[in-house]
Amino acid sequence: MRGVIFDGKRTEVVDDLEIRDPGPGEVRVAISAAGLCHSDLSVVDGTIPFPVPVVLGHEGAGVVEAVGVGVGHVRPGDHVALSTLANCGACAECDRGRPTMCRKAIGMPRQLFARGGRPLYQFASNSAFAERTVVKAVQAVRIPKDIPLPSAALIGCGVLTGVGAVLNRARVDRGDTVLVIGTGGIGLNVLQGARIAGALKIVAVDANPAKESVARRFGATHFLTSTEDVKDILPTGADHAFECVGRVELIRQAIDLLDRHGQAVLLGVPPATAEASFLVSSMYLDKSILGCRYGSSRPQRDIALYADLYREGRLLLDELVTRTYPVEDFDKAVQDAEGGRVARAVLTF
Repeated sequence: MRGVIFDGKRTEVVDDLEIRDPGPGEVRVAISAAGLCHSDLSVVDGTIPFPVPVVLGHEGAGVVEAVGVGVGHVRPGDHVALSTLANCGACAECDRGRPTMCRKAIGMPRQLFARGGRPLYQFASNSAFAERTVVKAVQAVRIPKDIPLPSAALIGCGVLTGVGAVLNRARVDRGDTVLVIGTGGIGLNVLQGARIAGALKIVAVDANPAKESVARRFGATHFLTSTEDVKDILPTGADHAFECVGRVELIRQAIDLLDRHGQAVLLGVPPATAEASFLVSSMYLDKSILGCRYGSSRPQRDIALYADLYREGRLLLDELVTRTYPVEDFDKAVQDAEGGRVARAVLTF
C-alpha cells in the first residue's frame, strides 16, 4: 500500500505500508484524494512536534471499505469526508457540543500502520496520505456522491477551520467588517465564511499581489499587499481580524487593527514556543484575542452543512483545488505549495 511517511529527517513515498482491520467503532476508508495542508509541512519542519515515524496527511476523502462492530451511520460504498477529531462522544466537552476540546481528541497518536514489522504513527488521527486508513466512526462523515472527492477532501480541514472560525468561533454577523491576513488555503476559507455570514466589508491582505483575483472570487471586497492601508478602508478598525499566517508580528497587527469590541482570531500556527505582544491598554474597549482549534467545529454537523452549501453554489470547493498530483509527485506538490503557486495541492490515489 502506498503512502507518505516522515521518519524525523525526510519524507518518502513508499509502497509497502500495512494497515490493520477496523476494530469496534472504527471505519476503514480507501482514500481517493487528500489536500496538502500547511500543518503537514509543519510536522516536517518541526513547527508541530510529532512522534515519528509517522504517516502524514489529515485532509482527505474517499470510499468506505469496511466498518467495525457498532458502526451504523456509514457502510461500505459510502463516500465520506474525514475529520481529524477522534473525540470520545461521552466526556463533558463532547456533551456540551465542543468536540474540539475533547481530551481524547488531542495529543493521543495511535500506531495503526506498520512497515516491515515496525509500527508507524497516525497523524492527526487521520493519515490521509495513504491508500487506506482506519479512523474512528465519528470522523467519517457521509457526503453525497455527486461531490468530486478531490474537492470534498478539502472540507475536512481547510473548510472546517476557515469557515468554522467565522461562523462558530467569531460568529460574524450581517454588516460586520472583517480583516483577513494571509490568503492561503485557510485564509480563502475565512473569506468565503465571511461572505456567507453577510459581512459588509471583507479586507484581504497578502504580500503576493497575484492572489488578489482568487481572494476576490472567494469573497474579499478589498485587497491589500500590506496592512498599512487598512485604516483607509476601515477607519475605525475591523470588527473581526483573522491571522492566517502564523507570524507573531502579524498577530500584533491584527490586534492593533481592531475596532472597539473587535475580535482577533488566531488561526496561523507559529513555532510552539513563540510569544506575541500587544498593548494591554488597547484591550479595555472590550476587545478580545481568540484562539481557535479546527474552526470550533462539530464535524458531523458542519461537514454535512458545507456539502449542502457547495451543492447550492454558495460555498466554493472546486476553485480551491488548484492542481492535483499523483501521490508519487509528493515532492513537486510540496514545492508548488511552498512557492505559493497553488491555493491547495491535492494528492490523488
